[in-house]
Amino acid sequence: MSYTSDDVQQILQRALTRKQDGQFSREQLMEMASELGITSDVLQEAEAEWKLKRNEEHERKSFNAFQRRAFKAHLIPYLAVNTFLVLINLVTSPGYFWAIFPMLGWGLGLFFHGWSAYQTEGEAYERMFQQWKKGKSGDFKMSRCY
Repeated sequence: MSYTSDDVQQILQRALTRKQDGQFSREQLMEMASELGITSDVLQEAEAEWKLKRNEEHERKSFNAFQRRAFKAHLIPYLAVNTFLVLINLVTSPGYFWAIFPMLGWGLGLFFHGWSAYQTEGEAYERMFQQWKKGKSGDFKMSRCY
């Protein structure tokens, strides 16, 4: 039976998981790489690539959390103000439901805000993420790309 590179990687990964449920030291990692014929230069490049990818994933999770907090900060006033408007509408003119107009207008903006907050791919998302990365050290004001 022959194995593809992916098969070997998956089998070894499962075997390593079963062998040791803890963490590996740097020396153990280098020893395993050496046994597999991987040079230390290649291992260091792969490790650097892995660290960059891990940091990118962490930054994306932080950005997604930031977007969702901003959306919730928009949603709460929408619910509060429109509940108040509906109550005023019911007290002052129960025969004509005029509160629907601000609800729909503001709701449309809220819908697009929610759409962009929970959309995690595409050009607009990537543009906002890059802008957030650049500005996260200072004041960041996100311009929406609806």
